[in-house]
Amino acid sequence: MTYCIAASINEGLILVSDSRTNAGIDNVSTHGKMHAFDTHSDRIIVLLCAGNLATTQAVLEQIHRDKIKGAEININTVECLSEAAAYLGHTSVEKQKQHINSEGQSAFNPSATFILAGQIGDEPHGAYMVYSEGNSITSSANTPFLQIGESKYGKPILDRFLKLETPIDEAARCCLVSMDSTIRSNASVGAPVEMLIYHKNSFSFRDYYCFDSDDDYMLQLRRSWENKLREAIAALPSLNESSVKTMRVDL
Repeated sequence: MTYCIAASINEGLILVSDSRTNAGIDNVSTHGKMHAFDTHSDRIIVLLCAGNLATTQAVLEQIHRDKIKGAEININTVECLSEAAAYLGHTSVEKQKQHINSEGQSAFNPSATFILAGQIGDEPHGAYMVYSEGNSITSSANTPFLQIGESKYGKPILDRFLKLETPIDEAARCCLVSMDSTIRSNASVGAPVEMLIYHKNSFSFRDYYCFDSDDDYMLQLRRSWENKLREAIAALPSLNESSVKTMRVDL
């Protein structure tokens, strides 16, 4: 399984991904799901991937090949992120079709979902989720983050704390707690955890991190979060006895 987050806030982007691709009892394997492209200096494009590994690898290879060969549409020729998302969606659909037989049935599920994030020229930075069908959505002012993969465990903290105006360092810690919460609750998501903090208009991959499962910072973050949660639960208002009701008893 997979868990990836892209937060698009006023100061820039925070991209976080796990690296687990198989969580069988005796077959735990890892593969990076964050992919940055070497592009022209006026743009920065990063992909986060979830779903069938063969499909995601084929899509990445095709994007690289189109760039090298100078195809009419490639990541160096698109003029905005929405155009890049449409190009990615088309490429993904074409690669998935290769795994479907003539009867329209597939021996396995070739679907893949992506998050495309970055900035092109003077356009604002942003992030798009590209579905397996090829269509896409973007983040919004009310929900300035996108998730793919095993999203339910890490979503509550993002819903409560992540806003457009959240400082970028605070937003990064929020995304890491979201990832750590998912790792804690789901064995199919695991380290190493990759994180890229992109400051708008910087066109730089400078602030990139990779945390192993025993990384000192991640352990400190986990302990601090758990301790603060315990303190918060202990400080909640006590139950009010005036709210006690007579329980309905079925005959």
